[in-house]
Amino acid sequence: MNIINDKKLRIVGPIVLFVVGTLFFRLNWYLELSVDSLIRSDLIGLGAGYICWNVARWVVLRLQKRYPGLANTRHRLRWMFVLMPVLVNFAWLIRQLGHMAFNNASSIWQPLPKYTYSLGIQIFYLCVYYVIYEGSYVMRAWRQAYEQNEQLKKNKLQHQLETLKSQINPHFLFNSLNSLSMLIHENPRQAEEFVDEISSVYRYLLRANDQELTTLDRELQFIRSYFQLLKTRYGAGIDMQIEVADWQLDRKMPPLTLQLLVENAVKHNVILPESPLVVQILTRGQTLVVKNNLQRKRTAVPSNKVGLANIATKYRLMGNHTILIREYLGQFVVTLPLLASQPETNATL
Repeated sequence: MNIINDKKLRIVGPIVLFVVGTLFFRLNWYLELSVDSLIRSDLIGLGAGYICWNVARWVVLRLQKRYPGLANTRHRLRWMFVLMPVLVNFAWLIRQLGHMAFNNASSIWQPLPKYTYSLGIQIFYLCVYYVIYEGSYVMRAWRQAYEQNEQLKKNKLQHQLETLKSQINPHFLFNSLNSLSMLIHENPRQAEEFVDEISSVYRYLLRANDQELTTLDRELQFIRSYFQLLKTRYGAGIDMQIEVADWQLDRKMPPLTLQLLVENAVKHNVILPESPLVVQILTRGQTLVVKNNLQRKRTAVPSNKVGLANIATKYRLMGNHTILIREYLGQFVVTLPLLASQPETNATL
């Protein structure tokens, strides 16, 4: 939504500015000039005002198109300052030509202020044009940036809430403890290993919110531990394949991304020994590809799609990176950017 109605402003604005200019700069004319000279002078001033208004508007809009956004505000202002002498003298010339059209050469000087005085008035008018169009543009851009920033903050808080919920998810904890209970009686040694995996998973979950980014290597270590919990529960019904180049292990990504994708695959697909769910994690150039075979459950699974939305939001927060989600040849495929490795500032997990 525009702050100003430009169509109406281009009609009413020059008239208002003409009245204001008359009150401040030309009021004496109404006492000194004849009615005939005053009418000609007003027509010239009003006509020149419309021309100069639209010329200045065109210049400002062109600068905004060439140097858009808040980041280029100084650049636009610099160009406006450079162009000011040209526009001011153009406005003065328009008025001169108008007087030449209405008056004979010997009387041109009578209704015209001195050159320097006239330039001062035109600078005032030009500053008004700049303030109206550049000021409204900056306010609109600032408001859009503010609203976008607030939305990103809201999405980030929503993600943190969902992450916290997943950390203490009673359903996940119940399944883990139930599996542990069975293992204690059937395979005590495996039960010990299972406890170690639970410990590793929850330690990572509890510390994930302290970091905006983690390495691919740590994410893979975590997802292997997380997968062992799923493997204990589903047995031959689930499998995971990892093909990641060693040189990519130091690349960065938001923590818990792989957990959300694997959890999403488990939630929406049938998991049976005779028809296993296979999750593949692969590197392709500067991206990480996570895909699984599609074998959707017959009954609809309630979903608010928060998991995938959270991943997309996290990548936007990291610098407007985008993720690609698609279904292709019976596969659900998510492609994630791998971010450049940076010096770590957070505690090691």
